[in-house]
Amino acid sequence: MAAFQLCAASWSGMRAARGCAEHIGCLSAVAGCECVRGCRQRVRGRTAFARSWRPLMRQTRAQTGKGFAENQKTPVKMMVAVNEGTNSGASTDSAAAGQMLGSVSLVALGCAKNTVDAEVMLGDLQRNGVRIVGEDEESDVVIVNTCAFIEDAKTTSIEAILHAVGRKTGSVRGVLVTGCLAQRYASDLADELPEVDAVVGFENYSQVPELVLKILRKAPQGKASRVAVGGANVPFRPEWERWRLTPRHTAYLRAAEGCSHACSFCIIPSFRGLFRSKPWDSVLDEARRLAASGVVELNLIAEDTNQYGMDWGPKDPRRLHDLLYELAKIPGIRWIRLLYCYPSYFSDELIAAIRDIPEVVKYVDIPLQHMSDRVLRAMNRPPLDHTLKILNRIRDEIPDITLRTTFISGFPGETKEDHEILKQALREFRFRRAGIFSYSVEEGTPAALLEDLFVDPDVKESRCDELISIQQEIEEDFAKQQVGKELDVLIDRHQDGYAVGRTRFDAPEIDSMVYVVQLVDPGTMVRVKIVGTHAFDLIGEVL
Repeated sequence: MAAFQLCAASWSGMRAARGCAEHIGCLSAVAGCECVRGCRQRVRGRTAFARSWRPLMRQTRAQTGKGFAENQKTPVKMMVAVNEGTNSGASTDSAAAGQMLGSVSLVALGCAKNTVDAEVMLGDLQRNGVRIVGEDEESDVVIVNTCAFIEDAKTTSIEAILHAVGRKTGSVRGVLVTGCLAQRYASDLADELPEVDAVVGFENYSQVPELVLKILRKAPQGKASRVAVGGANVPFRPEWERWRLTPRHTAYLRAAEGCSHACSFCIIPSFRGLFRSKPWDSVLDEARRLAASGVVELNLIAEDTNQYGMDWGPKDPRRLHDLLYELAKIPGIRWIRLLYCYPSYFSDELIAAIRDIPEVVKYVDIPLQHMSDRVLRAMNRPPLDHTLKILNRIRDEIPDITLRTTFISGFPGETKEDHEILKQALREFRFRRAGIFSYSVEEGTPAALLEDLFVDPDVKESRCDELISIQQEIEEDFAKQQVGKELDVLIDRHQDGYAVGRTRFDAPEIDSMVYVVQLVDPGTMVRVKIVGTHAFDLIGEVL
């Protein structure tokens, strides 16, 4: 275990020249100083959307005409596609009888939380007699479920909206915009894109069927009804009656909503609201219904999954570790995976539950964002010593744990020494899975005000490339270490003559895959011998 141990002292020489915290600007004490409160006051209200995104839309229009030509390519390969037979909700009489009123396709962008939102919307539509089709199929209405997390995500969302609007010259009769971009920039989107029939925020998702039916019945929306955006702290509603976009055997299970942290680079709490745990019985009821529909893998999600139950206080002592024990009792559930865990709340009981419950895969996703104390302070993230103690406790108790994380390169004020600290941390800790991103300016955040400290774009990209190269070597080495081993593989789909699946090391969509020579049915868990690798992916044969 000694090889896995990390301590802040091991990097003390690198940190000795980091300078005082003041050099990072007003973010040095983002949690409390008056300077930061003033910064937050200055960025409230209407943000820089008009400066940054209206030009993007206008530029795109200038390049493509009012809409997109018929041969215009789809902006990106979307995250998911509708799979037949994955509807886990009940149908209305009209839908069951085949009396469909029209069709809807949905472009799903963004994170797993956004995917669940999209699935609930589609379930509502299906129960109201609307036929659900794949995003590449002809449809009467297109819903673009947008993401607004970073600049690239917003750009992709805008392009997807324009692509959908361009299809109104053909079979498409209406376009709805939902998701985080809609929640954050509703009025701007409606003003700049009059071709969009409705912009709908989180609180008004229950209105989506009504809006779609108006379009299908050719009823005019009217200016007043084009924008439906309420507050961020949306009450929980049942989420088991959804038209799932994931394969039938795997599902995301939302445990909570919102975030009460104040990371200086992140805008999510402003439009997702403060952290609130989903009611205990609702989570378990949804999990049981998902299992009954054929789900064998539950992926627990939230903005801060391991804080589950902590907002209830002493009146209700149930926490995430208690939930894991209950989920593991559900017949049919083989794998339970923890995603989006904030590096602050790993109790001994939670670590023991991950270690001891067979159904809980030995995999935890903990976004760390950086490993330099100076940058972490600027990000308003937990101090490095605290994080290292948690990581070491987890690895001591669960030696074969797969830790997944994310890092941000080029945060404002990041120095070459900060970058070297992060590089050394990657090499020493050897995270089995990691996502690495260049810092993206997010309007409305304290970090966005530090223009004088922005890292040169070329330097930022170069640093990011260095980190990615290091992580690629680590993941390729880990893949090679699996050759000759026998592993359980959950088959997701067929592709190019292979059955493609995942080991417990890998979450859906974001991690590596196993290409199995035999065409095993999707949803099947098989024992596979690993016979080769392809970069980070594995090649195996069924035993």
